[in-house]
Amino acid sequence: MWDRPETAYAKAGDVHVAYQVLGDGPQDLVLVSAWFSHVEARWEMPGFAYYLRRLASFSRLISFDKRGIGLSDPVPLERLPLLEEWMDDVRTVMDAVASERAVVMGANEGSMMAALFAATYPDRVSALVLANATARVVSAHDHPWGIQPDVAAALIATVDESWGEGATMAAVNPTIAGDREAIQEWGRFQRLAASPSVAAAVIRMLFELDVRAILPTIRVPTLVVSRRDALFAGESGRAVADLIPGARFVVVPGVDYGLAVGDVDVVIDEVEQFVTGSRPTRDADRVLATVLFTDIVDSTTRAARLGDRDWRALLDSHDELARREVQRHGGRVEHFTGDGVVATFDGPARAVRCALALRDRVRALSLEIRAGLHTGEIARRGDDVAGIGVHIAARVMALAAGDEVLVSRTVKDLVAGSGLEFHDRGSHQLKGVPEAWDLFRAER
Repeated sequence: MWDRPETAYAKAGDVHVAYQVLGDGPQDLVLVSAWFSHVEARWEMPGFAYYLRRLASFSRLISFDKRGIGLSDPVPLERLPLLEEWMDDVRTVMDAVASERAVVMGANEGSMMAALFAATYPDRVSALVLANATARVVSAHDHPWGIQPDVAAALIATVDESWGEGATMAAVNPTIAGDREAIQEWGRFQRLAASPSVAAAVIRMLFELDVRAILPTIRVPTLVVSRRDALFAGESGRAVADLIPGARFVVVPGVDYGLAVGDVDVVIDEVEQFVTGSRPTRDADRVLATVLFTDIVDSTTRAARLGDRDWRALLDSHDELARREVQRHGGRVEHFTGDGVVATFDGPARAVRCALALRDRVRALSLEIRAGLHTGEIARRGDDVAGIGVHIAARVMALAAGDEVLVSRTVKDLVAGSGLEFHDRGSHQLKGVPEAWDLFRAER
């Protein structure tokens, strides 16, 4: 759609702030990202690139690395900037790109900095967007939605010891928790964004911030949008909206804290409507498909018993077998998850038969898998897929027992007359998905 933007520098006093500009929409949009960022490394991650391009599709997107983070000048650990100094980075970058007035969007914990900027410089802010927002990270007697103080202390210690491994991203983004490649990508992103000591120091500072007192002074149109089951979601976002005069609060489906993870569109659709007044028209890359998720039962125990080399060889055999079965049934392998496969099919009966065949075939490798299937809308993003249909299929698989192929009612109802048998497994609440879902075990 676009080439990657060039990185430039704006100067705030003696500090150089790295920034990029993408898109040529009629409205400037300044993105205050989550605290750890790297304006160039994020383009190596398909989900992050899609997130940025969606924002730039209806705006001139202005984004930057805060001082001390990413490609901006480093700062001494003993002299981390105050929130107001970090807030100056917004004004500095806006001046550098001749943006007199812009929509300011705060993502995740960046929402605190964006809110302070909007309250302080209302003449530079045409509107404010706060996504997966919180006014305070750590819980208090009058703010029960934050994390507990003992958990906060443990998290700081964990960051200092294991920063750059991606584990913290997996912890707050359930849809990538089992995706080894995604966790490795996020680990690299963390290493480029900040060192372990800087990360721990910044998180310690974030845990002390509380911007609730300034929210009632915001006088610009404001949208607060939260994923329903994400960290700092629901009630935390509502509490932010309740304190801002006239703010609009919207809850959307989702479990991931990171806006570049999971279903990006469900959040950005709300942002686009707020900024432009109209929702986007869906492109042809959104299609109906049956999504298959599988994983190997007790893979961690098996890997520990076999050792790295033998386990890797077994996984290679599993992956090759899965690839052949998916292709034989007319499907498409989207990616391997480390101990499973994600595949899509244009026919639900073929997808179910593939799952059953794969379940039977892997027994020859002394493996046992579980599988989940759902038919719904998906969005194609380069070589991967996303959307609510993918999310539901993953949640269905999570409820499957070993050696079980579990499907949603949608799949069952679409394959009438196929000769497949289905046994009722009851109604279940799928994490992050509204309402209860009827699930069925598939057999030949």
